[in-house]
Amino acid sequence: MQTEYTHSCPMWRNKGPCMDCVFIGTDPEASGMHAYSIVHVVAFFSFNYKGVTYPCAAICWFDIIGNCQNQTLRARNKPDDNTGMWMVHSSHQANNSPLFEVIHLDTIYHAAHLIPIYGMHFISPDIKSHNLYDAFHAFKTAA
Repeated sequence: MQTEYTHSCPMWRNKGPCMDCVFIGTDPEASGMHAYSIVHVVAFFSFNYKGVTYPCAAICWFDIIGNCQNQTLRARNKPDDNTGMWMVHSSHQANNSPLFEVIHLDTIYHAAHLIPIYGMHFISPDIKSHNLYDAFHAFKTAA
């Protein structure tokens, strides 16, 4: 048996925030990557309602690049031909603000490791692990 720790804390080892990404189950009828979504965990919290404790996470969504709500077109989505990895980018609302939501912890499947899609320019030395998701516009991940 394996244990994974997912972090979401405002200060990690005095170097900046650490907010991990995870796969969450979103479509039990689908298979492979289409059954999951990738989210960036902003905070963990719980609340009590009528004597029941609900463990939750505040998250920001990522979208598969080329994803479509139409089921027929959605079936055409596939990983990158060269790497076999899926490409994702952060999801935004109409006003360009990040798409936040609260989810139950039971929907988390496992950690997601995102690799930035680098451009043709040099990477700034100011980019650190805590600002990586803001510095790059798209990422690759394995399902």
